[in-house]
Amino acid sequence: MPKKNKARTEGKAAVVEGYTGESEAETMARVFTGPTIRHGSVASSFIGKMFGQLPGQPQFDDYGRAIATRTDKAKSGDLAAASEMLMAQAISLDAMFTELARRCAMNMGDYIHASERYGRLALKAQSNCRATLEALAKLHQPRIQTVRHVHVNEGGQAVIADQFHHHGGCEKNARSKNQSHATGAAGESAALPSPDPLRNGVPISGGEGEAALQDARRDQSGGT
Repeated sequence: MPKKNKARTEGKAAVVEGYTGESEAETMARVFTGPTIRHGSVASSFIGKMFGQLPGQPQFDDYGRAIATRTDKAKSGDLAAASEMLMAQAISLDAMFTELARRCAMNMGDYIHASERYGRLALKAQSNCRATLEALAKLHQPRIQTVRHVHVNEGGQAVIADQFHHHGGCEKNARSKNQSHATGAAGESAALPSPDPLRNGVPISGGEGEAALQDARRDQSGGT
């Protein structure tokens, strides 16, 4: 059964859940190394500065549970919160760009350095707005998965391709059509004995007469 422990940050109390057999130190370490409580504390600080005390006086753990609810939806594939966040950020960045560009124009001529700074900040806001919109578009684009097959030829050579045409046997000449091919033995001659009795003999360049060779390129032998 889970047990309740209290944690405090900046004078605010929060309730966290511990597990049976888990010490208080282990509970605190597990909870505060997770993202929800820490980001809940950050959200609590910023929202308190922006809006002051809210009705119900939500604590940082309340913000943490709200963040955990949204992360659970995202893990299940619900991207609505991510879309809303990116769209809101893009609108805010566009508002920053227009205001900074207006200030750049107001200072143009009289305060050139201030105008330049405002212009640089305006372009940064514009660039970040464009990147945010690109991320939003990519979030909703269908994902394309490319499957490639690996074929292993004779000799262990791997070929990765979408389409693969396999030619079995030995290598082929790309332009072998309509060419003559010499077949059969071109002639036999005596052989020198090899130092290794298991190997073949070494052929001699000449012997008792020479046999005529087939012409490997022409259909009929030509005379000189």
